[in-house]
Amino acid sequence: MKNVMPVRRDVRLNLPEERATNWHEAGPHVTHFLNALSLFFPAGERFFMDAVRAYRDDIKDPELKKAVVAFIGQEAMHSREHVEYNELLDRAGLPASKLDAWLWSFLGFLKKRLGKKLNLAATVALEHYTALMADSLLGNKDVLGKNSVQAYKEMWFWHAYEETEHKAVSYDVWNEVLPDTAWNRFLRRLAMVLATVIFWPLVMTFHVRLVLADKNTKGKHLQGFWTVTKLLWQKGGVLRKPLSNGEFLDFFSKKFHPWQHDNSHYLREIDNFVAQVEQAGRKPNDEIANAIRARMNSQLKQNAAAA
Repeated sequence: MKNVMPVRRDVRLNLPEERATNWHEAGPHVTHFLNALSLFFPAGERFFMDAVRAYRDDIKDPELKKAVVAFIGQEAMHSREHVEYNELLDRAGLPASKLDAWLWSFLGFLKKRLGKKLNLAATVALEHYTALMADSLLGNKDVLGKNSVQAYKEMWFWHAYEETEHKAVSYDVWNEVLPDTAWNRFLRRLAMVLATVIFWPLVMTFHVRLVLADKNTKGKHLQGFWTVTKLLWQKGGVLRKPLSNGEFLDFFSKKFHPWQHDNSHYLREIDNFVAQVEQAGRKPNDEIANAIRARMNSQLKQNAAAA
């Protein structure tokens, strides 16, 4: 299978705060679907990093060791930018910090109960999901809208490129540290089933919570939710595409590997894309950074008091 080495890139998007609740050209309902996904990344990517890091000392392949370091670095950068993204939603009066705090607690509970192997299996499953969604986005750039706010589009394109670049790392770790037995294949498949029945209901719940908290969506729900449905399920849609072409179900094959679907041609676009982002010359929002720092310090104090 293809061997792709991820690269840690320090990309800063500095999103315009005033457009956080309505940056997609299709309107606030589609905007909030993507915003809901953003809420999952800080806690979710910490879960992924910890799951892979737990097996780092068991990896013998030096190239895979390098890939793991880069994987962790990329996920850390994604988490940092999504924390800022989510702070904008909170400042807009949406329940972003409440949903984020609940998710950290929920994933922390799962991490303790599942154990190392199932944590890694869950990471492998969810990384497959993110890779499939990234492929849908990169393969049809109209998903993000031609006239949507550029910085938010860049946020999602950057994430999609790097999710594609490191899509096999957690799976390669799984294959490296665990024997290829019927039981381990069953656990990997079970993790995908559980991830599906847990992840998507949570995404939809977060989506509805954001939509209902946004006063600008009032009276527009029927058309808005239908627009989201079309984005996901029309021909070539974000979710319909990987189901109809078999890429999702490939995960359940004994011989599955993420790079059996070779979309590495997208990776040739990354350097030019990053250069364009850097040329935009957006200035960091110090007010947002200070707000995040204050909230995190408050959380640390609350955690210390609870302990």
